[in-house]
Amino acid sequence: MVFYKNEEEIELLRQSALILSKAHGEIALLIKEGVTTAVLDRRAEEFIKDNGGQPSFLNYNGFPYSLCISVNSTVVHGMPSKYALQDGDIISVDCGVFYNGFHSDCAYTHAVGNVSDDVRKLLTVTEESLYKGIEKAVIGSRIGDVSYAVQQHAESHGYTVVRELVGHGLGRNLHEGPEVPNYGKRGQGLKLQNGLVIAIEPMINLGTRQIVQEDDGWTIRTKDNKPSAHFEHTVVVRKDAAEILTTFDYIQKANN
Repeated sequence: MVFYKNEEEIELLRQSALILSKAHGEIALLIKEGVTTAVLDRRAEEFIKDNGGQPSFLNYNGFPYSLCISVNSTVVHGMPSKYALQDGDIISVDCGVFYNGFHSDCAYTHAVGNVSDDVRKLLTVTEESLYKGIEKAVIGSRIGDVSYAVQQHAESHGYTVVRELVGHGLGRNLHEGPEVPNYGKRGQGLKLQNGLVIAIEPMINLGTRQIVQEDDGWTIRTKDNKPSAHFEHTVVVRKDAAEILTTFDYIQKANN
């Protein structure tokens, strides 16, 4: 189902997204060589609950953590663990917050220490792809316009787009319609209207676009074990420019 939000509901989503964005900043403060991904997960849960929210992912379909933490060749849905971050790693932190009845969703891929130039470029282009998609999330566009913008930018730099996993609508439910693929054709799919809230989330690979699922039933990694990057914002479809509810500002402050 596709649910359009009124301004009162969007304000509640905005509040949820603010807690989420600040949680990302708190996590960013901890990301460095030697820190375990379990430590990041505990901090996220603590911060979100201290601010009156609930982690959207915790116990969602049985997922036992607050964060999806995906390192290097893991695309998404990686589980926090005793793994200690190493120099040269990249780590996608995907988090959701449920607050005042509404979910927000946001992901950012961090570089740990000295990351190779080709991997650093992958991160840059993936984040750019996210904003290329957001530029098309305006009234009158179609889902395919968003999808094409992401795909075209990523592939023009020689990267591949994961096709089995998609962005999504969200609001009172963590996953609502419509699906928002990161590949597609312009002019196709649902016509975007004011008040549609979607999570746009490019998942872009350095090597092949093929993925495999690990035996834990959650972790998705690249088939060739080459790095993958993931960036995500929660946005509202508006007339001339999408309104981005989540922000990377707190992450960037933490990294300065």
